[in-house]
Amino acid sequence: MMDHAHDLACVREATDRLLTAVAALDNAALAEPSRLPGWSRGHVLTHLARNADALVNVLEGRPMYASAEARDTDIERGAPRPAVVQVADVRESAARFQDAGAAPADWSRTVELRNGVTDSASRVPLRRWAEVELHHVDLGTGYELEDLPAEFLERETGFLAERFSGHPDVPAVRLTDGTRAWTTGRESGAPGITVTGRPADLLGWLAGRRDGASLKVDGGELPTLPPL
Repeated sequence: MMDHAHDLACVREATDRLLTAVAALDNAALAEPSRLPGWSRGHVLTHLARNADALVNVLEGRPMYASAEARDTDIERGAPRPAVVQVADVRESAARFQDAGAAPADWSRTVELRNGVTDSASRVPLRRWAEVELHHVDLGTGYELEDLPAEFLERETGFLAERFSGHPDVPAVRLTDGTRAWTTGRESGAPGITVTGRPADLLGWLAGRRDGASLKVDGGELPTLPPL
């Protein structure tokens, strides 16, 4: 059962951490490459701002983005803006998302995201939390996967394991950090491959942020995951 109010509070806390970090960056730092191929830090911050507005659209029953092309154009146009403008945009768009989340609503309803993907409205705050936390890491300013809240690590690992569950290109896999376990990949009875690692390394691999070299693999080779 999703607790959207709890998750909205977690989004607010994660956003505050990110805003504190980026407030120390100047224009030159925002123009430097992020950890995402082809994106500067300015691209990452612009994406975060526009994603907040896009999720407001989702919660209010509008298309998430006008089009894929419009989404990409907005990011490219916004990336070179001065640091003070970028930080204000992230802060103000985050406030708009929180306002939309505070409005009375049926959180059990189904909403539509990009590319025809649908989900419960109650999971939208978790999706936003993931955007903020993972892209904070992508900025490359000293916030690492190991710094992510333990609750987020566990829940996002479960979310991504579910996302790859049943995927025909991913063999059946059991994931474990030694305490908790998840299954993902093709439905084929008991998973033949077990992947063991620290929570940050498991999530890093599932989220495409790490290559999985630090993970222990039994019963086969570490699968290649499709793009998110």
